[in-house]
Amino acid sequence: MSIRGLAPVFTLEDARAAGLTRDQVYSLLERDEIERVGRGVYVCPEVLQPAFTALAVATAIREDATLCLTSALVHHDLSDAIPLASDIALPRGTHQPIGLSNVSWHSFDPATFPIGREHADAGGGAKVAIYSAERSIVDTFRLMHQEGSDVAYEALRRWLRRRGNTPTGLLKVAGSFPKALPRIRQALEVLL
Repeated sequence: MSIRGLAPVFTLEDARAAGLTRDQVYSLLERDEIERVGRGVYVCPEVLQPAFTALAVATAIREDATLCLTSALVHHDLSDAIPLASDIALPRGTHQPIGLSNVSWHSFDPATFPIGREHADAGGGAKVAIYSAERSIVDTFRLMHQEGSDVAYEALRRWLRRRGNTPTGLLKVAGSFPKALPRIRQALEVLL
């Protein structure tokens, strides 16, 4: 019985497909060779980057799970916040997995969901999706009533200080979000 054929994050169904029985999975769990992180979801310890564990687990259940909002801003070093849970987006109208701890679910419009979606390695070859810095800033302005104006403006200030970032790039992403575009234009006028 070996976990070599398994991904760093896997479900009971994945384990069965790799040739392991439920009893073998439970035996691995008892010997601390794997850890249960959600209902029917397991990880191989010390393989994943700790910052991506919740996202990798969500991705194992829902392939389109994407790190967003404050969690994405922290990933891009645009915020010093310490989120209590990982902000993870799914397309609106899709089922949000239950039984995952440390996850704050968000529903985004399916038409704009893929905009700014990038992929990263979470460790051990596990791929996760994260919204780009530009998309994260746009979402923070778009959802300012939830995230707070101070978070949005601080992220924008930090982003503007970085070499290679231009308002044109941000406005291009913001163009797909008509309600956020005026707020971002106004903030850019104030900060520039």
